[in-house]
Amino acid sequence: MKICISQKKAVLLQPIQKSLYMKHITCYLLLVVAVILTACAPEDSSLAFAEEIARSEMRHNPELWTCDGAAKPKWEYTPTLMARAFVELYSATGDTAYLAHAQRFADQFIGQDGTILTYKQSLYNMDRIQGGNFLILLNGIAPKPEYTIAIETLRDQLRNQPRTAEGGFWHKQVYEHQMWLDGLFTGTTFYARYAAWKPEPEAWSDIARQFLIVDRHTLKPNGLNHHGWDESRRMGWADSITGCSPETWGRAEGWYVMALCDVLELMPSDLPERPELEAILRRVADALMTYQDRDARLWYQVPDRAGEEGNYLESTCSAMYCYAFAKGARLGILSPEYKQKAEQILSGLKTYKIRLNDDGTLSLTDCCAVAGLGGNPYRDGTYSYYIHERVRDDDPKGVAPLILAALELAK
Repeated sequence: MKICISQKKAVLLQPIQKSLYMKHITCYLLLVVAVILTACAPEDSSLAFAEEIARSEMRHNPELWTCDGAAKPKWEYTPTLMARAFVELYSATGDTAYLAHAQRFADQFIGQDGTILTYKQSLYNMDRIQGGNFLILLNGIAPKPEYTIAIETLRDQLRNQPRTAEGGFWHKQVYEHQMWLDGLFTGTTFYARYAAWKPEPEAWSDIARQFLIVDRHTLKPNGLNHHGWDESRRMGWADSITGCSPETWGRAEGWYVMALCDVLELMPSDLPERPELEAILRRVADALMTYQDRDARLWYQVPDRAGEEGNYLESTCSAMYCYAFAKGARLGILSPEYKQKAEQILSGLKTYKIRLNDDGTLSLTDCCAVAGLGGNPYRDGTYSYYIHERVRDDDPKGVAPLILAALELAK
């Protein structure tokens, strides 16, 4: 039987066509796998990044209490915030190295009788009780009686904390009649975590009150907030009419939105004041977006004065906004696109503010070391003051929020 030329071609082409068919199937399957991996990549890569930053931090500061450059151990909000980041990283990964790093710090400061090394309640300093957050988390994983005693000691401070006429906590005993945005994170988040842990349901309205007082007095027409408010209007930095400090400071606004997210995560859904707090978070987030640098996706040290001489893209506030946007979106308070915005911020930080060191570790650059109001030497809260404060690498007020932001994006 003869086979025509076309038939011969068909017979000869059969193996080739089969081979091409298999190649197409293989390529299709690889494409499907790639799509799946790409969809998972932001979460997976965010968790890996959080771990890489944490491992770098452990190499930079084998003893956690040194993370803020302290010459000797001191119970302060910066290392305790870092300890919280390590406890949460352990919860996300199960890697006991992170838990051990935080627990060693706790055991250096918490005596067997529950006393807290270097802590003095008589100072009524809101910064000093921030550590109660990580102690509650740690106690839930590796409970010790002394941790519980220490937590109760910190809660007791708030029972006697001096207050404004409206019931707002003074930032410190030495800062009479003053409320700062910072204090809502360092003190009020612990108040909320304690209220959820104990539980203490009668505390929630008082917790909400702290935010409502601060926002009422510090709100600016552009939707952001002044750094601080002096009820007495006696401080040199305070406006004689409003009592507010002159400017918005990037990190103070960062503490504010982080505090709102942390408190709202724990707050009862039916609390009458809750909708007002949610509205504040949405307002600040939307206002911040109007001042974001469109190229780097980051914010300036004084956010609403971008482009002015001396202002710079600052890392700690940008990491804090990243955390708040991601968490606010996860909680359903901010719209879903805020998670995408948070991913863009993290990408901007990786691109513009993360340095690979010679020893293989990573460093977070362009962190404002510290800023405040009043004190000695006197801090007047002006634009010139904020842009001339010291800038350094690996400030824990940026590193810890960066770890927490990456963890939040991985959820």
